[in-house]
Amino acid sequence: MVRNSASKWPPRMLRIPMVRRFLVLLAVLGVLWSFTFVNISLVFNQSQTRSSHEVKAEIVQLSEEYIKALAKENGNIVDGPYAGRFTAFDLKKTIAVLLESMLARINRLEYFVNNVTNGSLFNDNSTLSAQFPPIWDAKKGPALSAQDLLQGKSEKCELSDEDKVHYPHCPQKIEWMQKMWKSDPCYQGYGVDGSDCSIIMYLSEVEDFCPRQAWSGSQNKTFVDTRVSYANFTLDLQPLMTILVDPNERQGYAWIRMRITRMWHRWTDAARNLMSKYDLQGRPKQKILIHLGLLSKQSGWKFAEMQFKGGPLGELVQWSDLISTLYILGHDLTITSEVEQLVEILNHVPAAKTPCQSRKELPVHLIYTDIMGLIQFKKRLKAGYAKFSCLFRVVDSFGTEPAFNHLTFAKQNKILSSWGGQDLIPQQFFTMFPHSPDNSFMGFVVDRVLNQSETNTEPKENIALVYGKNDYMWQGKKQYLDMIHSKLEVHGTVYAEPGQKLQNVPDYVINHGIMTGVDLHKLLQKAKVFVGLGFPYEGPAPLEAIANGAVFLNPKFDPPHSSKNHKFFKGKPTHREVASQHPYADTFIGEPYVYTLDVNNTNEVQAVLEKILNNNKFLSYLPNEYTEEGMLQRMNAYIQNQNFCSFQRGQVKWPPREALQYVLAEPGKSCKDSCWSINRICEPVYFSELNSYEALNNMTDCLSLAHSSNIYYPAFDTNSGVCTIQDEPLLFSCVGSMDSLRRLCPCRNYIPGQTALCIGCER
Repeated sequence: MVRNSASKWPPRMLRIPMVRRFLVLLAVLGVLWSFTFVNISLVFNQSQTRSSHEVKAEIVQLSEEYIKALAKENGNIVDGPYAGRFTAFDLKKTIAVLLESMLARINRLEYFVNNVTNGSLFNDNSTLSAQFPPIWDAKKGPALSAQDLLQGKSEKCELSDEDKVHYPHCPQKIEWMQKMWKSDPCYQGYGVDGSDCSIIMYLSEVEDFCPRQAWSGSQNKTFVDTRVSYANFTLDLQPLMTILVDPNERQGYAWIRMRITRMWHRWTDAARNLMSKYDLQGRPKQKILIHLGLLSKQSGWKFAEMQFKGGPLGELVQWSDLISTLYILGHDLTITSEVEQLVEILNHVPAAKTPCQSRKELPVHLIYTDIMGLIQFKKRLKAGYAKFSCLFRVVDSFGTEPAFNHLTFAKQNKILSSWGGQDLIPQQFFTMFPHSPDNSFMGFVVDRVLNQSETNTEPKENIALVYGKNDYMWQGKKQYLDMIHSKLEVHGTVYAEPGQKLQNVPDYVINHGIMTGVDLHKLLQKAKVFVGLGFPYEGPAPLEAIANGAVFLNPKFDPPHSSKNHKFFKGKPTHREVASQHPYADTFIGEPYVYTLDVNNTNEVQAVLEKILNNNKFLSYLPNEYTEEGMLQRMNAYIQNQNFCSFQRGQVKWPPREALQYVLAEPGKSCKDSCWSINRICEPVYFSELNSYEALNNMTDCLSLAHSSNIYYPAFDTNSGVCTIQDEPLLFSCVGSMDSLRRLCPCRNYIPGQTALCIGCER
C-alpha cells in the first residue's frame, strides 16, 4: 500500500491541518445545508420554469461531488479505528457523524425530489425507513455507524476458516503479537494497542501475514505506486566494471571481472536475441543488493586469495554470471563483499534494525547473497532481520531441503548444521543445478571461450584430459587411469607450487598446470574424452567439455554418496543421494555425450572407451538453460514472478495453474520421482492447494483425517487408510518418501532445455 506524503509527517504536524480541515468542513456543511433547505421550497416554483429533472440532478450531483472529493482527499490515510500512526481518531469520529448524516439526508432528499417530480409525496416515515435500511455486509453483519463509534464501540475483527487456510501463519502471528506488542515501540507507532483489531490490521497492512478482509476497513481499497520506474536492457560493460571495484584492493573481484569481460560479447548477442523474441517492456526496475559473503575476510574461506591458485571456482562462476544477468536485465545494482560495506549501508536505514516488518522504507527490493552473507546479515540486523527475510535469494550450490531449512524440525530431528535452520521459503535458495524442485534452479553459463567460427575446427586427437586440478583428487585412481592411458594420451591441469612433486599423478600424465580459459578450451577442442575422477561434484567443467565435443566419463557411485556415508556432505543441508559425480549430465544429457560408469570395473571402462573411439563422432552439445540467453530468460521470469513477501496471502501463484497436474504417488515414492516418471517436475508452490481432506479424498478413499508436521504430507497411508495433511507450510517438500505413504503431488510441465520454467512461463 502506498501512503500519501502526509503519512510520513510527525503527529503534531498532521493534526494542525486536520483541525483546519474540520473547520473548513463545518463551514462548507453550513453553506451546503443552507443552500439545500432554503432552496428546497423553490423546487415547486422552479418546476414551472425549469425542468424538475434538472433540479433533482443538480442537487444530487453537487452533494455527491462534495462527498467524493472529501473521500478522495482522505483515501490514502491508513484507516481504521486503530491502524496507522496518525489517525486523529477523535476528530474522525466527529467527521463520521457528519458524513453519515449527510448521506442519509441526501438519500432522503433524492427520494423527496423523485416523489415531487412524479406527482406524489410520502405521508409517513415508515415508507421512508423502508427505503433506507441500515448498511449491512452480508459476510460480516451490520457495519458500525457513527453513533456506535461515538459510544466507543470497536469493529469486530476475526479470521474465518477460509482465512486460516490461505494465511496459515496469521493465527500464530496474532498470538505472538498479543504477548509481545509492547516489546518494541515501533508496534505502537503503527497503531497497535493490544486489541485484536489493531493487531490484525497491523499484520495485514504492514507485514502481510493476515487478510485485510478480516476487518472491514480496507478490503475494497487498491493502491497504485505511481513512482515505479522500468528496466531496460543494459549492454554497456563499462558501468558494471566501475561497480566491480574492490575497495580494499584485495582483488576479490579480479576473476569475476575477467570472466565477465571475456564473455561480454556473447552476453550482448544473447540479450539482443531475447529482446527480438519477446516483448520485455514494462518490467519494474528493482533495486538489488548483491553481497558476496564468500569473498569477505570474515568468511575465512580465502576464495579471493585462491582464485588463481587452484581454488574452487564453481561459486565464482555462478556469481559472475548472476551479476552479468541482473545488470543486463536493467536493474540497479549495489555490490559488496566485505562486512564493513554492509554495515555502512544498513547504518543509513533507520528502519533496518526494528522488528516491525514494514518493507516500504527499505532501500532495496531484492538481496542476493550466500550462506555466509546471510549469517553476516543476521548478525548485524538482529531484530530487524525479519523484514528483510523475504527479500533474500541465497546462492546455494548444493541446495537446502525443507527438513534442514526449518529450524525447529531440524533441531528435533538432530539434523541442524551451520548451513541449515534459516527458516526461509525453500525456493529462496538458488542452486547451481536442478537438484531438487524445492529450491529454485539458478544455474550458470557454460563458458565457450572460442568464437563460433573457431569451434569444431580443431581436429580431434587421441587425447584424454583429466578433470582434477588438485593432486589429492587423483588418489586411488591409477588403475582406472592406466586403462585410459592404454588407449589415449593422458593430459592434466594440476596446480603445483614451483618444485613441488605431485604424489598421486602418474608420471605418464602431461601436466599443463593451471591454464587460461582460452588455452583450456583449445585443449578441450582437441580432446576426445574428458575424464571424471569422482570429485569435485557437479562442477561446470564437464558441461564445458561436452560443449567442446569431448565425451565425459562420469564415475558412478554405489552406494550413492550422501551425508550418511561421505565426509564431504557432512553438515550439508540435504539428504540427497548423489549417484554419480555429475547427476545432471547423467539425467539431462546422457549418451553419446556422457557415459556413467563404474571406474573400478576394468571391463566396463574398456567397453565404454571402445564404444567412444569406434564411434568416432564427437559432437558438441549445450542445453539452452546453460547458455547466456537461457539464464537471462530464467532469471527475468524469477524476478518478475517470484514474490516471497506475499507468500502468506496465497492470492497470486506462479507458475500458473494451467501448467499443473495433480498426481497420487505410488507407495514409497517421493513427489520428485513421481512427477519425473510422467515427464513433469514437482511444483512445491501448489502443495497448499492439495493440503486438505477434500483434495485427498478426491484422489483416494480416506477412512479418517490426521495432521502432522513432517515432509511427507499431504499423503494417504495405505496401511491405515488415514489421510494426513501438513500443519507446517515450510515443510512442504518434493523429496522424501515412506513405504506405506502415497503422497499427493503437484506436477508441472516444463520447457525442454529450460526445466525451471513451465510452458508459457518464458516471457
